[in-house]
Amino acid sequence: MDQLKATYEEKGYIVCENLIPRPVVDTLRSTIDTIVSDGAGLTESDEVYEILEDTNTRAPRIERIKSPHNVHALFDEVIRRSEITDVLMTLLGPDVRFQNSKLNLKSKGGRAPVEWHQDWAFYPHTNDDVLAAGILLDDMDLDNGPLLVMPGTHRGPVYDHHSGGAFCGAIDPTSVDLDFSKAVPLTGKAGSMTVHHVRLVHGSELNRSGKQRRLLLYEYTAADAWPMAGVEPLTDFEEFNNRLVRGKPTNIPRVEPVPVRMPFPKAPYQGSIYENQRTLSNNYFDHQTEQKRAEGT
Repeated sequence: MDQLKATYEEKGYIVCENLIPRPVVDTLRSTIDTIVSDGAGLTESDEVYEILEDTNTRAPRIERIKSPHNVHALFDEVIRRSEITDVLMTLLGPDVRFQNSKLNLKSKGGRAPVEWHQDWAFYPHTNDDVLAAGILLDDMDLDNGPLLVMPGTHRGPVYDHHSGGAFCGAIDPTSVDLDFSKAVPLTGKAGSMTVHHVRLVHGSELNRSGKQRRLLLYEYTAADAWPMAGVEPLTDFEEFNNRLVRGKPTNIPRVEPVPVRMPFPKAPYQGSIYENQRTLSNNYFDHQTEQKRAEGT
């Protein structure tokens, strides 16, 4: 575990191979199939389903399940599995709080790239002991849109995630001195878990394969990392403490001198990151896709 933490602190990410038992993965998959089937026929996003256009047909399709832990009890149970929380305690300390969840489907033939960004831009806290754990529900390879990360960027600046004077949840790739060709793909077998630091620059291409690529994402924080005012309304202290998955709660935030940019003015298109990023001036992954098509790759 010491080596795990050292790698995480140096690179800003780790991959835990084959962490979640296969029967649990299979049950999650079948549950997802049911949820997606229940949403068949929807043409617009709602509080559960994120609807995007199919790349080729422009027909609406489900690409994300919002806060799946509120949709089905199974996703809530997985949050607290010891295989996950043992790793979290190594990285965040003994007191760990769950923040939110999302399920990115990135269906075959779908159009769901995520532009370069830092999660920290969306929800800065009083310290940056904050991370996202991704449970791979399908084998993730180079063709089906794996998570791409920029090693070490969690120790660098917080980049501007604004466009046209408003928050857009993405970095303009032409405005930063980052060599995105050095991005590392986080591939692995179903049941593996990726973890990335909240300040790590990351994104993902669209799924260019004929395979599914379902990724269940859980956000966690150290218990003494408190959301900054206006980012997450803290109106129910009991509910806030009930999200603790290991250890004890505290009402004493740990305040660290970490760089912060607030996500205001708000994005013109509210909702998920897909909506926020609609106003980005220069799309990186759309450009890359067109370039690959032109090259015949």
